[in-house]
Amino acid sequence: MNMDQLKRQAAARALDEVRDGMQLGLGTGSTAKHFVELLGERVAAGLNVIGVPTSEATRADAERWGVPLTTLDEIDHLDITVDGADEIDPQLNLIKGGGGALLREKIVAAASDRMIVIADDTKWVPTLGRFPLPVEVIPFGLGATRRAIEKAFAECGVSGQMAVRKAKDGHVFVTDGGHWIVDAQLGRIADPASLAKALSAIPGVVEHGLFIGLASSAVLAGGEGIRVIERR
Repeated sequence: MNMDQLKRQAAARALDEVRDGMQLGLGTGSTAKHFVELLGERVAAGLNVIGVPTSEATRADAERWGVPLTTLDEIDHLDITVDGADEIDPQLNLIKGGGGALLREKIVAAASDRMIVIADDTKWVPTLGRFPLPVEVIPFGLGATRRAIEKAFAECGVSGQMAVRKAKDGHVFVTDGGHWIVDAQLGRIADPASLAKALSAIPGVVEHGLFIGLASSAVLAGGEGIRVIERR
């Protein structure tokens, strides 16, 4: 079974949690894309749900598959958000943002009663940090912001190279919100919660890819089947 099939298995398992009348957060990325497609099939068969997309790419996918959409201005909460992750640790802390949608993903997850993370089992790690940590920043004053980020890293006992993310065309990657992303190669983050707090306090940082205490459960698909891990 290839990686794409594993992602689809995880998405299908998360779909079992969806009930008629639910308001859903729709994640971004290759695994979440499977969930939106499978959800669209259920909607076509009569399932009554409405979704809030976490990116313009997900909005386009949802519209293509016939999933009704709304916004967080029009509804006051979400029942479930289903989204992928770049890394998941045993406490269900996450690194997200490889696709560049971390700000909207975190807003939607925080507005949800539950967040279900769907992934293939290669995303399960003992400690976060192998995947580069995305930090979404305002372009103005970037030098000062980077120095503040470096100071926060040092205070939290981590260090590594930082680079402004580039798009496929070689130009700076710009998020849906008009911001830039700095990716930090940290290797190992011993205390994700402390680092998250330190980064959030920097004025030029819009958001970061550490999702602490947001995921309720993780659905991991691997060669031996599906594992569901609940947050302790």
